[in-house]
Amino acid sequence: MCYFCSTIQALVGMNYTINIKDRSQVVVGSVAEWLPRLLPERRVVVISDTNIDRHYHSLVGDFDHILIGLGETSKTLHTLDAIYRQFIELGVDRSCFVLAIGGGIVTDVAGFAASTFMRGLEFGFISTSLLGQVDASVGGKNGVNMDGYKNMVGSFSQPRFVICDVSMLRTLSAREFRTGLAEMIKAAVIADKELFSLLEEADFSALQSDAHLLADLVYRAIRVKASIVERDERESGDRRLLNLGHTLAHAIEKSSSKFNHGEAVACGLNLVAEASCRRGDLAPEQNERIRNLLERAGFELEPPVAVSQLLKEVNKDKKAEGSAINVVFPHDIGHCVVEKMPVEEFKAMFK
Repeated sequence: MCYFCSTIQALVGMNYTINIKDRSQVVVGSVAEWLPRLLPERRVVVISDTNIDRHYHSLVGDFDHILIGLGETSKTLHTLDAIYRQFIELGVDRSCFVLAIGGGIVTDVAGFAASTFMRGLEFGFISTSLLGQVDASVGGKNGVNMDGYKNMVGSFSQPRFVICDVSMLRTLSAREFRTGLAEMIKAAVIADKELFSLLEEADFSALQSDAHLLADLVYRAIRVKASIVERDERESGDRRLLNLGHTLAHAIEKSSSKFNHGEAVACGLNLVAEASCRRGDLAPEQNERIRNLLERAGFELEPPVAVSQLLKEVNKDKKAEGSAINVVFPHDIGHCVVEKMPVEEFKAMFK
């Protein structure tokens, strides 16, 4: 793993660890340092994608591996079926360990494949995108999309470990890096006003190469999610807070291909913050801080399609329960409230 040698010294003293449910360890630190410690002594099969294989072939190629395609179009039951068939061809059994190396799409698909093949294999993640590190790879949600609807088929199953090496984020395009910032801002609005202030002070043009600051910000965002998952692993209560902005974000993703997930979350977060302000729950100055930070991070906050079109998709959101839906409203930076309301009442706030 010599391709990491140049970054090891930069990451010394920057190791943060978080345990979730006493079953999953999340580490913000060097892959070269942590993977040998965390990988069990048994046969390992890697699931990754073609882009990660190009950047880190000497890591992927150390193991039997399965490569999937890029983008949301690969996050399907068809991809899952192909993985199962390759598991069979490789002779994968319950003694094997599945290691996913990639962003949120890879970890979502690989975690679901591992947690369902032969009724469950142990697995771990090396998360290589900012979106994956602060959100998708942490918390035990795994799944695939169906008919354009996000994560409609999936499981709750915790990875044995997640390694978040911020030096791997240097290969991301500016757009892919920015998409992770949306989930980081979301975490700050939910439960960490200090993280929000740090983001307000950050130089986003230099953040991708500032390993020390980035590691601290990633750790803080993970800590928000880990604390919530620790209290509510299966989303029957507090974990719903993590859906801040996502009701409309998923509708945006279903209605248009213009925005990626993080861009849709940023837009959805802004829309629900404005609605909370109109309701009198969020002070205008706090609403303005949220909007300003999202804009300074580079997000387009006008939906790519008419809001009326987005509202048609709300009924089909997986968070809907019959004629009601659980909506997360920010009441302050660092404090949000989940409110169950009729879907039609939610829609009325945006008409």
